[in-house]
Amino acid sequence: MTVRFAVIGLVVSDLAASLAFYRRLGLVFPEGAEDQPHVEAGLPGGLTLALDTEETVRSFHPGWQPPAGGGRISLAFRCDSPAEVDARYAELVAAGHHGELKPWDAVWGQRYATVHDPDGNGVDLFAPLPVPGE
Repeated sequence: MTVRFAVIGLVVSDLAASLAFYRRLGLVFPEGAEDQPHVEAGLPGGLTLALDTEETVRSFHPGWQPPAGGGRISLAFRCDSPAEVDARYAELVAAGHHGELKPWDAVWGQRYATVHDPDGNGVDLFAPLPVPGE
């Protein structure tokens, strides 16, 4: 039997806010997902992003408490261009999400930015920078 990585799971404090955030990044969740205790979106490459409410987790793990000190996971979304990094960052910040790092040209050859989701998890936006001479 082979074990393979399949799901990224996030426990969220406000499911509607998290759905709105991740939908702005292009993820597709089922209609009416805001009323569900557990929702999933398919990701490219066969992975799944699963969102569970804190109440859902407590239903099977009564002593569970959210970690102190903010998010402890980082997700990264590849954009089609450096301009899209800037546009997505601006859209998310305009929608009220915390912009942790404004878009910048990283030394490793990418346009990069970080915004926080509603639970404080870092969400990186990146795109390759044009290669000089190409």
